[in-house]
Amino acid sequence: MSLSIKASPPTSLSFFSSFLFLSSSNPKLISLSKSNSLKATSVSISCQIATLPVLSFTGERVRETFLDLKSAPPESARAVVHRAIITDQQNKRRGTASTLTRAEVRGGGKKPYQQKKTGRARRGSTRTPLRPGGGVVFGPKPRDWSIKINRKEKRLAMSTALSSATESMVCVEEFGEKFEKPRTKEFIEAMKRWGLDPKEKVMFLMMDVSGNVGLSSRNIGTLRMLTPRTLNLFDILNSDKLVLTPDTVDYLNARYGVDYEEDDDDDVDEDGEGSVEGVETDVNSDSTE
Repeated sequence: MSLSIKASPPTSLSFFSSFLFLSSSNPKLISLSKSNSLKATSVSISCQIATLPVLSFTGERVRETFLDLKSAPPESARAVVHRAIITDQQNKRRGTASTLTRAEVRGGGKKPYQQKKTGRARRGSTRTPLRPGGGVVFGPKPRDWSIKINRKEKRLAMSTALSSATESMVCVEEFGEKFEKPRTKEFIEAMKRWGLDPKEKVMFLMMDVSGNVGLSSRNIGTLRMLTPRTLNLFDILNSDKLVLTPDTVDYLNARYGVDYEEDDDDDVDEDGEGSVEGVETDVNSDSTE
């Protein structure tokens, strides 16, 4: 595995103009044709360094911080992110849809009418799929939709998506103690001071969400308040703006940066990371059949 470090901010992985995404409002990636490009044994990973200004609670620029994350090469970044988001969405399917076949439908043991001399088509049961109340032909049955993905691949997809969103990131100082009581109006005013539009999709990633901050932000329908435990790929792709704190930046650098040391059991499938929806503010968390 080759590793190259670039000191300039990422230009080919822009959150708005990148080939990874169709548009900021539609996080779904277009379907990819089957290829063997990901089956190579050697994967080139570059490290993208981005400078983020740190804003105070009043909106003033106080200092700068750096986001140093691993990123997949442009020729395979789209496929890696696509595979990870499809895995997350498909693993959320419960697979409980079930229909009854002709043999499972109750009734239908008696022949409706005699075989001949009626001028009608012959019928042996009222539970035939051709009649109302009958069985279903080739209907869905309970099944397991889950698919597997390696930890390294999922972590690379997460870091690639984060590095592609650096142009839309905002870093603010810790503001949990600024809210003495829950006030949605004050939270919206703070968002405007940080250059955020309450009508846009904004994702806050904080190490710890205080009670007053969670109560102040939960009535904003376009806002997602997440922690590292609830961080997931869909919310990253579905957000117009990402708001981080200095502690969160340090966590992302340690978790998805070049200094992260892989464990021996990282090749096994990763089930826990990114699969839990946000508990602070839940938006569209219903599972599909």
